[in-house]
Amino acid sequence: MLNENTFNGELAGSGRMTVQGAIQKSVLLFALLVGSGLLTFRFPGAVGMPLIVGAFFATLVICLALYFKPQWSPVLAPTYAILDGIVMGAISLLYARQFDGLVVQALLLTLGTLAGMLGLYSFGIVRPTEKFRAIVGAATLGIALFYLVAIGFALFGIKIPMIHQGGMIGIGFSLFVVGIAALNLVIDFGNIEEGAAAGAPKFMEWYCGFALLVTIVWLYLEILRLLAKLRSND
Repeated sequence: MLNENTFNGELAGSGRMTVQGAIQKSVLLFALLVGSGLLTFRFPGAVGMPLIVGAFFATLVICLALYFKPQWSPVLAPTYAILDGIVMGAISLLYARQFDGLVVQALLLTLGTLAGMLGLYSFGIVRPTEKFRAIVGAATLGIALFYLVAIGFALFGIKIPMIHQGGMIGIGFSLFVVGIAALNLVIDFGNIEEGAAAGAPKFMEWYCGFALLVTIVWLYLEILRLLAKLRSND
């Protein structure tokens, strides 16, 4: 959702985005996601499966819409955060019913990873160079294609062996994906700074917050999967 080409086109709008403004929007969106997710997690009966499924498909539509129309992000980004919170709350509940304390561990590890990567970026230890972007981008695309193939196979009742199980191969795969998701945070941080330096319009603060939230959600889901595999392997 956020890459080096995001700010290359013509983005008409008033005001100028700032890094601080993007951070504030990111915190607000994360709070909305956690809030709606907590309500779904604590009161699943009040939500219902039709709303959860509808929220999931709505988040996909919003992602597609914002990719082409970032100008809509001041309205659609908060909407995405609330709807995605519903989906994340439902998914978290499924894991919580299988493994006690897993959701809290995953959330804390996600926040810890986010803070760690921000620290590495802030101190200049890890920077999104062109080579870095190319490697992480290629790995991310490979993971996406793999998941698409796995979903296609699953529709025909075929499961890819070992990858989704708790053995060493499955755990190793999840560790790799978690690492790539974490490295994508560095690219997001760099793109936010570049957008502010390029004088992007004010509404891009919402778009950047939304894009960062997408990466954080991906990281959280992969950490959930990793912890579940570790627990099932005990």
